[in-house]
Amino acid sequence: MTFNEGMQIDPGRASSGGGPGMGGKLAVGGGAGGLILLVITLLLGGDPGSVLGNFTGAQSDQQGQPGTAGTPSHCKTGADANKYVDCRVVATAQSLDAVWSVQLPKQTGKQYVEPKLVLFTGGVSTGCGNATSDVGPFYCPADQTAYFDTAFFQELTDRFGASAGPLAQEYVVAHEVGHHIQNQLGDIGKAQRDPQGATSGAVRTELQADCYAGIWANFADKQPSPGGGQPFLKPLSDTDIRDALSAANAVGDDRIQRSAGRGVNPESWTHGSSDQRQKWFLVGYRTGSVQACDTYSARDLDNPPGLR
Repeated sequence: MTFNEGMQIDPGRASSGGGPGMGGKLAVGGGAGGLILLVITLLLGGDPGSVLGNFTGAQSDQQGQPGTAGTPSHCKTGADANKYVDCRVVATAQSLDAVWSVQLPKQTGKQYVEPKLVLFTGGVSTGCGNATSDVGPFYCPADQTAYFDTAFFQELTDRFGASAGPLAQEYVVAHEVGHHIQNQLGDIGKAQRDPQGATSGAVRTELQADCYAGIWANFADKQPSPGGGQPFLKPLSDTDIRDALSAANAVGDDRIQRSAGRGVNPESWTHGSSDQRQKWFLVGYRTGSVQACDTYSARDLDNPPGLR
């Protein structure tokens, strides 16, 4: 999905670094998020506490000091978003703001509150505790902030086989903001109350965030930018959709378990299968409906009603 070259980027939409770690409030994983490291750690017999410690604020002798990527002052226009990954993240957030500021009140009666956006390198201190880049992009409900180390996108391609196309990266940003929508609607806590298993609240929460990412894709090339300007993005192509689906496919629990050299174990799932993640993204994309993304009421996560 290509940005219109003339659209203006507000580099102040993102900040660098994060607030002081508070601990005890586990963040929600993203397009891959902590899922990648956690699943591999568990499958290979490692100690998940060594991973979660960095995510919840627990102390670790090996944890480095949080780093920052710097506010992206070089990001000016859509041309920069098409060229630089950090600019693409910021511009995608602006596009998400434009879409959700209209669709959330229209469809749910809730006013949209912009999530904060933080770019970092290496590690960051958040309202949910300290995190390293190993956990990938994530959303922290405690400080209503989405965190991104943009180096993750290269790993998503090199290590997990996702497309390097722009919508693959934009999907990840949209997924994290999807968690923010869940936070605003009061649903995000369902993930922690039922944190594991093929039909768990955690899986349903992640699949709904995928669906919300699809809603954004439905409107992103139509919704005018603030002030009645042109949409942030040019019309989607079939290639764009394939790029997004490749990212969703790459971070399915079953695919990650296979990549770790072990059998597929749905009882340990936290994000859903590759097939499920692709299908729920398509539900949001094809319907543009928040109601259609009700994964919590879905009887069969493999066959979403919006695709029947």
